[in-house]
Amino acid sequence: MNRREIVLGSIVHVLGARPNFVKAAPVIGALRAANAEQAVVHTGQHYDERMSEIFFHELGLPEPDVNLGVGSGSHAAQTAALLTGLEGEFTSRSPALVIVYGDVNSTIAAALVAAKLHIPIAHVEAGLRSFDMTMPEEVNRRLTDQLSDLCFATSPEAVGHLAREGVPVERVHLVGNPMIDTLLANLGKFDTAKVRAEHGLPERYVLATMHRPANVDAPETAAALVRHLHGVADLADVVIPVHPRGRANLMAAGLADHPGVHVLEPLGYIDFVAAVRGAAAVVTDSGGLQEETTILGVPCLTVRPNTERPITITHGTNRLVGFAELVPAARKVLETGHADTPRKPPLWDGQAGPRIADVIMEYLGDRPA
Repeated sequence: MNRREIVLGSIVHVLGARPNFVKAAPVIGALRAANAEQAVVHTGQHYDERMSEIFFHELGLPEPDVNLGVGSGSHAAQTAALLTGLEGEFTSRSPALVIVYGDVNSTIAAALVAAKLHIPIAHVEAGLRSFDMTMPEEVNRRLTDQLSDLCFATSPEAVGHLAREGVPVERVHLVGNPMIDTLLANLGKFDTAKVRAEHGLPERYVLATMHRPANVDAPETAAALVRHLHGVADLADVVIPVHPRGRANLMAAGLADHPGVHVLEPLGYIDFVAAVRGAAAVVTDSGGLQEETTILGVPCLTVRPNTERPITITHGTNRLVGFAELVPAARKVLETGHADTPRKPPLWDGQAGPRIADVIMEYLGDRPA
């Protein structure tokens, strides 16, 4: 475990996986501009360099003050290691506020530890709901929101979900989407031609990402998914940076056996979004990618029965598809071209980070020392 001294009473950001880093960057930057004392605890939930360290460099995040190095494992084993490691950090450092992001195991573990130590919690990306309790992320979201003193929502329907669940209105703040802050701040760096040249990609391609347990954990399901991805590759080349989760099952099912499928290692943030920006369409089960394609205007086919981000359907380019619908939907998208985005979701304007920082500084200023 790597660590540097953390100032007592700091605002502590707990980050565990690559989506957390993208969401945290504008919040950390805005709090830095407000001269807040802050520290970063990296749990090491994503420990591959391409899944974590490169994000710190590309997004201008400070080096973590602590890296717990918990690594992978079952949900129980990983969460247990997170609880133990985070309890030690919070007990010794007494944070003024713990900020958690999204819905990964690091998020719920940090919220549980902070709540039991009576440390205030802020949840960035609160109120998202798929209403599918078979998803580990849905469990994490719901519990984290109930424990949080500040719930930062990215969309109006998220505010409604929190209200229906009894979260007091004074805890809830509609601030916009910090992931979109990061996207807009880096638009000039997304060089699709460079990524194509570096990886030998064709001019026209569909970009795919798949990592949800429901799609990749069972060998028979992964094999069915691969058959349908091959069907998409019959229409246009498919570029797929393969997430460590599900790699073994997807490759065993013959993912790379189709001549039109280009299997890549995970990409850093800049290269990945550049590849998304240049895609004719995206096929995914990722939550954040539904949001990024909405702003970039790239058609997105989400291979899931539900989404916790319905605003990407009503205001964006996203569509939910099952396995059987994937190839016909891809054919239609490839025939009609890029989607128009007539309405941008409210407050997805690149200023979510400063809004969050303003609320936090006011909240901490109102609390007794």
